Amino acid sequence: MSVLQNIMKPRLSTPVGLGLAAALFGGCSPRQPEKPNILFIMSDDHAYQAISAYGHGLNSTPNIDRLAAEGIRFDQGYCTNSISAPSRAVILTGKFSHINGLRDNSDVFDGSQVTLPKMLRPAGYQSAVIGKWHLKTDPEGFDFWRILIDQGPYYNPDLKDSTGVTRYEGYTTTIIGDQAIEWLDRRDPDKPFFLMVHHKAPHRRWCPEPKYFGLFEKQRFPVPETYFDDYSNRGRAAAEQEMSVIQDMTLHYDLKIFPREGDSLQGPDRSWDSELKRMTPEQRAAWESYYQPLSDRFYAAALTGSELALWKLQR
Repeated sequence: MSVLQNIMKPRLSTPVGLGLAAALFGGCSPRQPEKPNILFIMSDDHAYQAISAYGHGLNSTPNIDRLAAEGIRFDQGYCTNSISAPSRAVILTGKFSHINGLRDNSDVFDGSQVTLPKMLRPAGYQSAVIGKWHLKTDPEGFDFWRILIDQGPYYNPDLKDSTGVTRYEGYTTTIIGDQAIEWLDRRDPDKPFFLMVHHKAPHRRWCPEPKYFGLFEKQRFPVPETYFDDYSNRGRAAAEQEMSVIQDMTLHYDLKIFPREGDSLQGPDRSWDSELKRMTPEQRAAWESYYQPLSDRFYAAALTGSELALWKLQR
């Protein structure tokens, strides 16, 4: 029996009870099932191993775990295109990427096609999307939208809606959550809602809120068996993939080590301070008070080789 059938099955189990119910309510129309509210929360580049509900023990996610405990946890979920824009387009349309037309982050989403909010509107739903959009066109079919421009920063984001662009001071994750709550508070309470809350976090370049500085300082993560593997004699795809902590996690852009004067910066490290430039003086002071001493200790240790590789893992 399906979940819906189970919910809708009669609670009166005897013929007498059914007959009495028919006599009492025979002249009434069948009660229509209440339309559920739909809240879709999306995190970005969030590995399932980093959700404690899946039992990997890397970190603790009590609020997500509560959703898993009180709802349904997918152990064999499948993502058809696991990068930002294509994944969002698949969710909106229910189509594979080669059908909805958005195959990678360089493509532009065709908002004229059928999407979830457009399908729900005839059923009486009010809809909104708040947070990261990343589809290069404005949302269509939503009653309200307020979105980050492109990837968006972690601090003091610019949010775009139908009236223009506004800068909000604060931490982006908190701002997106607050904006979602504000929309819920002012929505029509007599209509069901469909709300998509799209967070930027925890997408690279990982920038924590000051209250979480040092959250994992005392935690030591297990070293994977493959951590020091040599890929030089393996297939080209394995050798060239940019997912290695040792080779690809940068000191300044990723790990927030302040460069020294005269350091030659390459790749992502060249934009290591782009978030700092957006910060208020108070926000920047908080960052410098935590990360400057950490940077000083790093340079004093002068780590190389396997010691540096292990430091990166625990950092």
